[in-house]
Amino acid sequence: MGSIHVDERGGAVRISIDAPERLGAYDLEMAQAMIAAVQGAAEAEAVVISGTGGAFCAGGALDQLGDPDPVALRELFTTSLRLLDAIRACPRPVIAAIDGPAAGGGNELVVACDFAIATDRASFGQTGPKVGSAPVLGATQLMSIQIGEKRAKEMAMLCRRYSAEQALAMGLVNEVVADAEALDEAVERWLGEIHRLSPRYLEIVKISSNQWWNASKDNMSSGLGMLVQAIGSEDMREGANAFLEKRRPDFRGDRAATDPSDGGPTT
Repeated sequence: MGSIHVDERGGAVRISIDAPERLGAYDLEMAQAMIAAVQGAAEAEAVVISGTGGAFCAGGALDQLGDPDPVALRELFTTSLRLLDAIRACPRPVIAAIDGPAAGGGNELVVACDFAIATDRASFGQTGPKVGSAPVLGATQLMSIQIGEKRAKEMAMLCRRYSAEQALAMGLVNEVVADAEALDEAVERWLGEIHRLSPRYLEIVKISSNQWWNASKDNMSSGLGMLVQAIGSEDMREGANAFLEKRRPDFRGDRAATDPSDGGPTT
């Protein structure tokens, strides 16, 4: 089981994702707790989102995909969109502090944040087609604006992993530091810089910069609709179970027994 820790310190609301045994993957209750914390930060100077135990976030927990409950999974999908939308709508700057893997929905969490600072051991990438899903909450639209369409498609479709330095070169993160201690120092430095600026005009800049996010929301909603229709599909079950069993997924196993010349089974 994971949990969310919220602490207000130094003018910033600090949200910590505590689920290191599953690389920071969140369940419905954790996502709801993060939404409440972000929405409750309107009077703070900034928000900082981090992970624990050498992980940042792996998005929604994959154990729900192997034997999915359609109603529960639909709620997790839609709540994930609400979480990212809360980050974009928050009037205060939101900083992702990444020390470890940011994978799948966790990578999209980085995309949604205003700033991102990573340690050398951080890594980034999408997992959708590899685990029987699709990254429709940022990686298939907004991420193209941040890192370019070809690179975004490479990340979203091929599920490659990228180092912190590669992420910095692409424009996915703002700064890379040596380790967790340096990450804390960098976050405080960024918060100090924010403290010297006008909250009113920072809000205007942030909300005005949501043009591409707002333009992408219809696409995200339609993408979620397609994901909901695919709940329980063979590919979803195979991808999730392969991940949980630490094996390579076999999405074409059944098709390998089909004769392509006539579309029927081989004998």
